[in-house]
Order: sequence, then structure tokens, then C-alpha cells
Amino acid sequence: MKKKIKENFLEKIIILLMILFSSWLMFSTFSYNNGSIIVASKAWSDFASHVPLIRSFSFGNNFPPEYPIFPGSPIRYHFLFYAFVGFFEKLGLRIDFSLNLLSSASFFLLLLAIYKLSKFLFKSIFVSILSVLFFLFNGSFSFLYFFKKNPLSFPNSIYEILNNQIFPTFAPYDKTFISGGFWNLNIFTNQRHFALPLALFIFIIYFLLKSEQTNKILSNKLILISGLTIGLFSFLHGAVFIMSFAILASFFILFSKQRKVIFLILSIAFVIALPQIFFLWGAGAGNAIKLNPGYLESNNFTAFNWFRYWVLNLGLGSILIPIGFLLSKKPAKKLFIAFLSLFIIGNLFQFSPDIAANHKFFNLWIIIANIFIAFALFNIWRKNLYGKIITIILIFFLTFSGVIDLFAIKNDTMYSIPDYPRNPDIEWIIKNTPRDAIFINSTYIYNPASLAGRKIFLGWPYFSWSLGYDTNGRDLILRQFFISNDLKKNCETLKDNKISYIISQDKSDFPVNKAFLNNNYHRLYKNEKSGISIYDIKNVCSF
Repeated sequence: MKKKIKENFLEKIIILLMILFSSWLMFSTFSYNNGSIIVASKAWSDFASHVPLIRSFSFGNNFPPEYPIFPGSPIRYHFLFYAFVGFFEKLGLRIDFSLNLLSSASFFLLLLAIYKLSKFLFKSIFVSILSVLFFLFNGSFSFLYFFKKNPLSFPNSIYEILNNQIFPTFAPYDKTFISGGFWNLNIFTNQRHFALPLALFIFIIYFLLKSEQTNKILSNKLILISGLTIGLFSFLHGAVFIMSFAILASFFILFSKQRKVIFLILSIAFVIALPQIFFLWGAGAGNAIKLNPGYLESNNFTAFNWFRYWVLNLGLGSILIPIGFLLSKKPAKKLFIAFLSLFIIGNLFQFSPDIAANHKFFNLWIIIANIFIAFALFNIWRKNLYGKIITIILIFFLTFSGVIDLFAIKNDTMYSIPDYPRNPDIEWIIKNTPRDAIFINSTYIYNPASLAGRKIFLGWPYFSWSLGYDTNGRDLILRQFFISNDLKKNCETLKDNKISYIISQDKSDFPVNKAFLNNNYHRLYKNEKSGISIYDIKNVCSF
């Protein structure tokens, strides 16, 4: 009885720490101060697409949804999370609270889901705590690169870790072989919509396993909720939707008692997801799935290169995962095999133009793999005193890279973006243009029209390119428009793309024929300080 009371008290402390950490993580990387949006430098790029998407729902009119930085066709991006954020901002909640509260709750739910599933599988708080710990602090060998750049010395090394601002590794964007930025918390601070579907899916798996153990079929209500939830993943996070189908298909094979339930869940999910499936992979979406083995080693694929990549990225986990699997009982083994399908799929296929995006398959697989690492350590711990010493040493090396990465997030540089109503450019656009207006733009990132919730002809091309949109063609049209001396041709471009306004800036991302714009279009707005000019086309182009 006393043991149970102590266990319940410990769990309450753990849950409180989860809530506090989740809130700190999200609010420390995106905030608001004195009328400006504050964004961590490591999140700067991703938020250049997220903020326009949020604002298209809060300040703009984006229904039926289009990608606000590539308007003109149905959206292929999983927009639902950011639509909710925009809805809350529209109701009056400031954007940082709208985003961070939802992000914090989502991340907390993910931590809780990991904790609950691992405890259910192995009936041990020790395993559950380690499973959460290994999720928060990745076990790659990236710390080796840190000490390669910062030679080990005491006490200098402690100072260098505490003040670290960069990830030691970030393949494929550096010359290392470790994708540190994909396995650490950077993924969840940048891709705020990722944690929620992962958490919900892990809870669905938890309920299925519980049903398997108790020999009780899931209630019709839970089946319906599970089906609807997975169906909504296609709007919430497309990769998690695909992963859910892959894992449940494996469950269908491995857990014979659950086949009817799984069939019903997947059938409901498929029906709900049909519209998004059509826009993601149908109608010439450009996101054709193709065989491309090796993941980030696909361009130089050999068995050795692939093996080296995963040993470096999994660290000691590459040894402990198989041990945990072998020591586990049959139901846990079945679970591992089902999730192993993600590791296989992610290493064999490419689902978008950027193969690096496959990291999402490995993020979920590693969550489950970490539970088996924790179980392996649990068995070593309870052997004897030497086992406890070995376990402590292994825990250190399994979390050390993650600790270094955490300080890189904590110490990150913050950028400021003057927001409405402090920013006069945004304020003018909000007050003087229709909510569904489309602007043709001379700057890609954090354009005032985007921050005002309006759509721009083309945002930073990578975002739309990675979704399969024809950004090369649109970028060519954009650049030709701004250097053109042909008014008739420009009017055709504006008409074909339903553009209402031209917005240019003195410091543009490509050459702009300013004299032509000033001589041929009616300038509605000019800010000498920011260099922003906005032109009307109504009296120039007859359409």
C-alpha cells in the first residue's frame, strides 16, 4: 500500500515536470514582446511558413484552404493545427499564446503517451522514466563532433556545453554523418504540429494493446473516435497518417484478435482522409512515392555507408535495441516488429521531393526503440551493483548528445519581427485590402502581406517545392514580372493568377524594375523607412 502511494506521488511529480518542461520549451522558442514576434533563430526558417499559414486563418480568409505562400490550388500541407491556432488568435488570443499553449499541451501529451505505453508494456516506472528521458535527449554520437570542435578539458568543457549555441551535427546540411537536428527537440520546436498526432496515435496503440491483453474488444465509440482521429491526421500531419496505416496494417497481421477492429478503424480513417489524399497524391500533385533506398545515404548508397550512418545516429542504442527486443515478451516483440515497418519504409521509399523529410518515420520508430533501450537497461540495473554502475554510465552516453543540443536550443539567438499594429505596413494592408487578396511579391520571407494574413504569389520556394508544387515555374514568372517592361504581359500574369496588388521592397530578393512599377501602376502606399510600396492594378489592367 505504501509503495502504491509513493508510486502515485512520484507520477504526479513526473507529470508536473512534463508540463513545466513542455511549456518552457515552446514559450522559450517563440514569444512576443513590445508589439513584436520573437522567434528563435533555429525556428526562423520553419516559422516563415507557419506564421503566414496561421495568419491566413486569423487575419485573412482562407477557406477553402490554400497554401498562402503558393495560392491558386488546394492546399497540400497539413494545415489543421495552424488553423486552430489562427482560430484562437481570431477570437482575441495573442498569436504566441495561441500557438504555444496548443504546442505545449501537444508536447505534454506526447510525453505522457510515451510514459503510459512504456509502463503498460514493461510494468516499470524505471523503464517509463528512461523512455521519456531518452526521447528528450537523443543518444546519437554527435557529442564526438562537439569535442572534435571543442577539445575536451576541465573545466572549460563544462563552460562550453553550458554556453553552446549550435548543434554539433546536422546532416545532410553539414559535412557530418549525424542528423542531430532531426533527433533532438529542434524538430518539435520548429514543427509544432508534429507532437499532437504522434501523441494521439500512441494512445490509440495503447488502447489496442490493452484490449489485446484483457481480451476485451474496443467499444464502438472508441473505434469510431480512433478512426476519425487517424483520418484527421491527413489534415493534421500527412506523414503520421501514412505511418498510422503502415503500423496498423502490421498490427492486422500480428494481432489476430484485433483484425476486425483495425479494419473498421482504417476504413473510417480512409473515408475521412479522401479529400486530402486526392490533393496530396492525386491530380498531378507531384508527390509520387518512389523507391530510393538508403535515406540520406541514397546518393552514395552502400551497405557500409548505410550501416555507419545508423550506428552513428543511434549511438549505443544500435546495440541496446536488439538486446531489449530479445529480453521482451511476445506482445512487446510484436509491437516492436510493427513499428519496425517505419524504419524499413523510411529507408526504402521517398515520399516528397526532399528525402530528408523521411526523418518523421524514424522519429516515431525511435520513440518505440527507446522504450526497448530502457527495458534493456532495466535488466542490467537489477543484476547487481556492477549492473547499476554500468547502467548509469550507459544512461550518460545515451543522453549526453541530447544535453548538448538542449543548451543549443536554450542559448539560441532570438529574432524580432515588428507585428500588427506596431508595423505600419501590416496595419495598412489589414485595414485597406480584402481578407482574401493575393499579392505578387518581391520578397519571399516574412513579407508584410503574409503577416497580414493575405496570400502572396510565392513564398520561400523550398516550402512549396517540398510539397510538390511547381515552384521553378512560378519563380520564373515572378522574376520576369518584376523586371518586365511589357504592361500587357504583366496584366495577363496578374489576371491568370487572380492577383489584386503588387508589393515591392527596396531590398528585394531579386531585381525589380521600380521605374516601370511607378510609371504604370497606381501606388496606394509607400513607407520610406521600410522601403515597402503597394500598387493597385484595377485602373491599369481591365479585368
